[in-house]
Amino acid sequence: MSTPHPQPRPAAPPLSPARTLATAARVLRQLTHDPRTVALLLLIPVVMITLLRYVFDGSPRTFDTIGASLLGIFPLITMFLVASIATLRERTSGTLERLLTMPLGKGDLIGGYALAFGAVAIVQSLLATALSVWALGLDVTGSPWLLLLVALLDALLGTALGLFVSAFAASEFQAVQFMPAVIFPQLLLCGLLIARDRMAPVLEAISNALPMSYAVDGMNEVLHHTGITDDFIRDVLVVAGCALLVLTLGAATLRRRTA
Repeated sequence: MSTPHPQPRPAAPPLSPARTLATAARVLRQLTHDPRTVALLLLIPVVMITLLRYVFDGSPRTFDTIGASLLGIFPLITMFLVASIATLRERTSGTLERLLTMPLGKGDLIGGYALAFGAVAIVQSLLATALSVWALGLDVTGSPWLLLLVALLDALLGTALGLFVSAFAASEFQAVQFMPAVIFPQLLLCGLLIARDRMAPVLEAISNALPMSYAVDGMNEVLHHTGITDDFIRDVLVVAGCALLVLTLGAATLRRRTA
């Protein structure tokens, strides 16, 4: 009499809300045990905005012009650094490999990280926006809540970029080295230093393809307009779409351990 073959276990769904939330809760618990990382995430943007305010103490109009843009850039940069290093640390320590042997998909991991860092990004953006508008006197024509929305989307974009580039780094030092390649070109071409329409045509075309350009444009729309403009909606949709696209690429390129 032949022994019946065991039935294969049904495959887990590619994305489970319960597993995603459990992953996010685990990442947040780990963050609370690392006060230096929490300080980097929450305090560095606040300190940098405050420093910028007093650098331009004699020229408040300059602070109004640059401050709104940097309010979106600083969260993007800090979330990029922390997300890339945190993900890489889990892979090099073997934590990621152990997690992926469980009924836990790559989408659950990436979604959990995005939710966890998104929760931190909300606090970070609230602190930076409230300080800039109500303590440092940033003169904004539109609603401060729209500034907060753009700052939050920028932070989520930084998280997505950090998760994506961590797949190509073999060490934490290499993860930091990706910053000049991924962040600095966007910083130079986003319109912070010079208006994008005054750049050379080739550079303007490149800047039109970079998400940070739309993050800065969105901040400037709030700075100069009382209501929600069509350009603001375009900028928000581009930043959100880029974040979603990069998160999807991050899930596709997620590896268990470094080479």
